[in-house]
Amino acid sequence: MLTTPKAERLTLVIYGLRNSGKSSLTNNLLRTSASIVSDRPGTTTDPVVHAMEMGPLGPVSVVDTAGFDDLDDELGSMRVERSERKLETADIVLFVTRGDVPPTAQEEALAERLRRRNLPCLTVLTFADSGICDEKSVFAPGFRKILVDNRSGHGIEDLDMALQRFSDKIEREITPLEGLVQAGEMILLVTPIDASAPKARMILPQVETIRDILDKDCVMTVTTEKRLSHCYDALKERPSLVITDSQAFSEVGAALPEDQLLTSFSIVFARKKGDLGFFVESLGKLKEVPPGGRILVLEACKHHRMNDDIGTVKIPNLFRKKVRPDVSFELKQEIPSSNELRNYDFVINCAGCMVTRREMMKRVSLLKENKIPGTNYGLFLAWGKGLLPRALEPFPVEHALYRSVSF
Repeated sequence: MLTTPKAERLTLVIYGLRNSGKSSLTNNLLRTSASIVSDRPGTTTDPVVHAMEMGPLGPVSVVDTAGFDDLDDELGSMRVERSERKLETADIVLFVTRGDVPPTAQEEALAERLRRRNLPCLTVLTFADSGICDEKSVFAPGFRKILVDNRSGHGIEDLDMALQRFSDKIEREITPLEGLVQAGEMILLVTPIDASAPKARMILPQVETIRDILDKDCVMTVTTEKRLSHCYDALKERPSLVITDSQAFSEVGAALPEDQLLTSFSIVFARKKGDLGFFVESLGKLKEVPPGGRILVLEACKHHRMNDDIGTVKIPNLFRKKVRPDVSFELKQEIPSSNELRNYDFVINCAGCMVTRREMMKRVSLLKENKIPGTNYGLFLAWGKGLLPRALEPFPVEHALYRSVSF
């Protein structure tokens, strides 16, 4: 259970002022000394992420953050900024505040901000052994309060139970094939094994899709693009759906009957992690990329770059061939601020398998706010290789949207 990928975990963010007891609370939740605890303000610097199982909530990433009042210098401001990013993509927030002192103006403002976000949140009143002041007893009235003494651990069981009650209120990600297949159907997966494939294992979208096929009581066949024709002809039952790696779209599309339902892992994950409709609609904006345009490629993980790397070689080459030859490309792992984002004319995201849906949707939200069109690897490759609208046929709404877009 503890090996569940971070991208498939709920995110529980522990947030509060410096020296409010956040790290001690983290250790008590985890039942271990995972976070360093000190009376010195600013002990926690970068957000620290711990994996745990939490009953009905399932696998959770517990994030211990720096105090949001750590603004004494530039380094402190950087810590606050990183903690703020975690707060923005949280599924649940533990707002930690000392129970024995009145709330600060900063805490009052944070409580109101969290209330407006309508996010599952608990107010944890620490230092409960020192008594609870009147102001804190009525603080943040919209959130349930849990009294905790970090020294003795008193109140941790109550906190555990309160957290688990959020299980039915969490917006969970759909599974890769939700609504696409029925029990008993045959699914064919095409998974190239080339220089970019991880040694002796499969990439995460392939693994998650295989597990989802099993969960949905379907039958599957897995092959490479080199053996696809032989495998397809040998099947006694026609597949309800073929899912391929995006980079093999051309070969797979040519090898299959034109009426065979086909899509890619990346397009499946565009729906699972992000806004498939926005990604499809943005393809129509490719014609608006100006001469000398700047294109941002956003990936969510770091990996060793091969000679034919998808983000730095294949996507740029195809873009220059199909859209404009006179554009520049930049690759980043994190989406820039709005001011910097406005310098780009188009954004191409990876499939997002290494981030949560909340994180991907935060990217999408920033793109929409700044009126920057963006798509993802799978959709761009399918468009560039002439596989659209075919690769969208499993998604009727987005298929119709694509056909309405002007190219």
